[in-house]
Amino acid sequence: MKAVEFSRFGGPEVLEIADLPKPHPGPGQVRIAVRAAGINASDWQKRQGLLDEELPQTLGYEAAGIVDELGAGVTDVAVGDRVFGFSAVSGAQAELTVLSNYAPIPPSLGFAEAAALPAATETAARALDQLGVEKGDTLLINGASGSVGSAAVQLAVARGARVIGTGSPATHDALRSLGAEPVAYGAGLAERIRALAPDGVDLALDVAGSGILPELVTLAGGAEHVITIADFAGAQRHGVRFSRGDAGRALYVITQIGELIESGRFALPVGRTFPLTDVAEAHRVGEAGRVRGKLVLLVG
Repeated sequence: MKAVEFSRFGGPEVLEIADLPKPHPGPGQVRIAVRAAGINASDWQKRQGLLDEELPQTLGYEAAGIVDELGAGVTDVAVGDRVFGFSAVSGAQAELTVLSNYAPIPPSLGFAEAAALPAATETAARALDQLGVEKGDTLLINGASGSVGSAAVQLAVARGARVIGTGSPATHDALRSLGAEPVAYGAGLAERIRALAPDGVDLALDVAGSGILPELVTLAGGAEHVITIADFAGAQRHGVRFSRGDAGRALYVITQIGELIESGRFALPVGRTFPLTDVAEAHRVGEAGRVRGKLVLLVG
């Protein structure tokens, strides 16, 4: 089967479409014929050698497609079903991949839209869980307009929280449509937030990593009320928790997100799609950061 692989670290030019052995599912897993696979910042971090040292490496942890092989004990889906989810190991950007956590694709979604869901929704739900976001809380999300940020806005609103979200003025209409109260980035941010929440906020989530953790700590009344997914060094300096998957992942979210989508309470736009063979160009576009919305590879 064809799959994205690289045998040396470097720029997008090191990415290749290689012929690799077909994977097979273990107990409780399914194999899918991949129709779409999500792209994340961790992909180019891996390609640059910032995450894993071994070579060669494949890429991709989220995909959507059609079940074509069942592992032992799988009874909740059948061959031919449309599903999306997380790959068992890196390698979802391929013609075939094994999913260890999966759910039916919501009826209103295509494969590209479904492939955009797993990583963004899990990251957002995990951070909200770690913060303990509940009904009645006022939550500030710094960087609310990206894929993870907009997922966090919608999941928090679904929990009954009031959400204040930072973003550029061009994103404010979109943030309002998601249920957030938008606030512009830049000088005077804390004052603009206090105009909306004079007593500060209950909790704060930093998705953007823009060096704003000290302000978030002040607005939320302490470092224990703040989580970042984007500023590891800042978290260490300011005593803020850095959310990472090895502390427990919110994998449950992919089985719950369909209900929110079908009821019109959740949407995660795809910014741009690329054929699998154009994965290098997808990396260039992603690293440039000029596309709003998720980048997705189309397979087959």
